[in-house]
Amino acid sequence: MFEKVLVANRGEIAVRIIRACKELNIRTVAVYSKADASSMHVQMADEAVCIGEAASSDSYLRIDRLISAAEVTDVDAIHPGYGFLSENAHFADICEDCNIRFIGPSSAAMNAMEDKALSRDLATKAGVPIPPGSEGLVDDEAAAKKVAKEIGYPVMIKATAGGGGRGMRVAHNDVSLIKDYHAARAEAEKAFGNSGVYIEKFIENPRHIEFQILGDSRGKIIHLGERDCSIQRRNQKLIEETPSPLFEKKPALRKKMGRAAVKIAEQAKYTNAGTVEFVVDDKGNFYFLEMNKRIQVEHPITEEVTDVDLVKYQILIALGEQIRESQSEFLTPKRHSIECRINAEDPFGDFRPSPGKINMYYAPGGRNVRVDSHAYAGYTISPHYDSMIAKLIVTGKDRREAMDRMSRALDEYIIEGVKTTIPFEQAILQDPNFRRGVYSTNTVAELLGGGRRELIEEKA
Repeated sequence: MFEKVLVANRGEIAVRIIRACKELNIRTVAVYSKADASSMHVQMADEAVCIGEAASSDSYLRIDRLISAAEVTDVDAIHPGYGFLSENAHFADICEDCNIRFIGPSSAAMNAMEDKALSRDLATKAGVPIPPGSEGLVDDEAAAKKVAKEIGYPVMIKATAGGGGRGMRVAHNDVSLIKDYHAARAEAEKAFGNSGVYIEKFIENPRHIEFQILGDSRGKIIHLGERDCSIQRRNQKLIEETPSPLFEKKPALRKKMGRAAVKIAEQAKYTNAGTVEFVVDDKGNFYFLEMNKRIQVEHPITEEVTDVDLVKYQILIALGEQIRESQSEFLTPKRHSIECRINAEDPFGDFRPSPGKINMYYAPGGRNVRVDSHAYAGYTISPHYDSMIAKLIVTGKDRREAMDRMSRALDEYIIEGVKTTIPFEQAILQDPNFRRGVYSTNTVAELLGGGRRELIEEKA
């Protein structure tokens, strides 16, 4: 077992990793920017090292400072969490060069899937359909226009590194293409230190379905079922659930997509935890989007329905442990789980961030209610980072019970001092189409458009 692990992240995921390490009797080292000096993960870790100023580029994205902190504190391994450097193959290589175990994919697998444009080629080799798009990265405006003309509008401009909706734009004509091309590159450079983008056909009105993957160093790869992440605003997820209501009458499609996810991971010789993402159109056709080479924000709902601790498994796989479970254990969902991301944003003000001090904080509880958070009364939400305050996860014997439990839990959640997405998510939970499981990635925009906005605000 590792004796000490450095957590190269912040916020709720840093807290989540520290908790898993404590349960495995592993000491932890937190790193933090000056803006995060009073953050929960700093208080929970056994040791803490300040690595720079508030800006991510001066702290959490500084590989040299992370490695220095790891060497000074004499850690055995680094867990990158999600975001920041979690999908950076160069960081994984440097960790290995410094004899520090990277708790994530092997450097070879990271390199194979680092470029999302190249991962499309792996999907093709695995026999999995992909949306039409550019062959590799798009380096200038002329190349962007050429691709868009060939595949037709609308198109999606996507950052080749990172995730979380950053570096993604939908263009409907040449004018928006050029504007969004530069905006996506700038956002990707700021968030991930990599401005590369590629272009693919935008599938309208799709469902966003992802499959959780685990792979060990012996070559065994399984999936732990799907998550439906279609409730999004500006390509960032708000509500996720598993199993997806899309498969209620289409179990064969779940089986087919699960096999496709495993095939792609096998092509990359993937190790550790990862997620294969797909879009499904209204005719039931599915297309590979990308593979996230890290733990996902929404991993808790998979944990709740499978009884598998994914973060602990990441650590054990990094130690060379084999996957004990068989694929057959995860083919039929046994419970239903829903996650709401509680963000410091104004949902009725174009989801503008609402940084500031939390004056009062009360988290919901009760049976099958889980809150993953780093927030507390008196904590200040910084404008420098992601606006997520917490993840509220509830589980029920079926979807109806899970929805009713989530509605009750949202009603209990009290966060004063900043605006949050709680009232909007409560309204979504009561929407008749959502209750019937009929929704897409356009649902949030539809709820806030036309004459429905006033009704939603009134309900909220």
